[in-house]
Amino acid sequence: MTKAIYATVMMLFLTGSMFAQTGSVGINNNGSSPNGSAMLDVSSTSKGLLPPRLTTAQRNTIASPAEGLVIYNTDEKSLNLYNGVAWTSLTPVPDFICGLTISINHIVSRGVAPVNKTVAYETTTGIPGELTKCWITSNLGSDHQATAVSDATEASAGWYWQFNLKQGYKHDGTTRTPNTTWITGISETSDWITANDPCNIELGTTWHLPTYTEWYNVDNTGGWTSWTGPWDSGLKLHAAGFLYPYYGDVLLTNRGSEGYYWSSTMYNDVYSWYLYFRGDGYSMVTYNNKDYGYPARCVRD
Repeated sequence: MTKAIYATVMMLFLTGSMFAQTGSVGINNNGSSPNGSAMLDVSSTSKGLLPPRLTTAQRNTIASPAEGLVIYNTDEKSLNLYNGVAWTSLTPVPDFICGLTISINHIVSRGVAPVNKTVAYETTTGIPGELTKCWITSNLGSDHQATAVSDATEASAGWYWQFNLKQGYKHDGTTRTPNTTWITGISETSDWITANDPCNIELGTTWHLPTYTEWYNVDNTGGWTSWTGPWDSGLKLHAAGFLYPYYGDVLLTNRGSEGYYWSSTMYNDVYSWYLYFRGDGYSMVTYNNKDYGYPARCVRD
């Protein structure tokens, strides 16, 4: 024990503000024994307990946080708890109202986000074909909604996924993050399972990737025949391109010229359904290889 700590402890004992019994410590207990069920029992009618105050960036630099570790997040204005897997907010979640903005803290450790960042997603409902569903109006992992249907920026494109895999990939035009070995030749007879659904993991259990039927309904009912329909809709779908495996490399393809959005529904063991559109007269739900990387747009029942 350092001299400073020893002096502080002695002062607390001498002033009667600290009381110790075997296994428990009490502070300001007015001479009473600390509660036997607590290691530390602090009493006050005029002051609170102040935990460490950190920004999100500072919190994320904590090496190997212990399960149960608590800090006050000055960015979120909320207590945060590390649950052994990820940091979670202790602020009660209000009832969801579609049309409001939701703020999501994406964390690499959940196995979905390629980078740590917080994103504010706008939401909308009343989309023809799926009138009662709620959608985010930007791609999962994007910094913001696209500025135009031909927006070719990484900030608007968001992240890309291979079918039925939860790991998302960021591509800045030169570098893919994470730059891990790309999985090729995916062959399995399964729709996108909930445990791997990035919408479900990142936004909450009521969110999911659109099914084939949901994409077909909005495309068909909206009368989409080119990229104008998806962009002019409340969804603001734009040409975010895709990631294409090519002779051991993974190429960013058609960002700014074509739109590809996964559904959660497989076509067969090798192909899966997705929404496709471009500027010269095409908008349809079709299918392609599961090992391609497409953006994600999330929907809530």
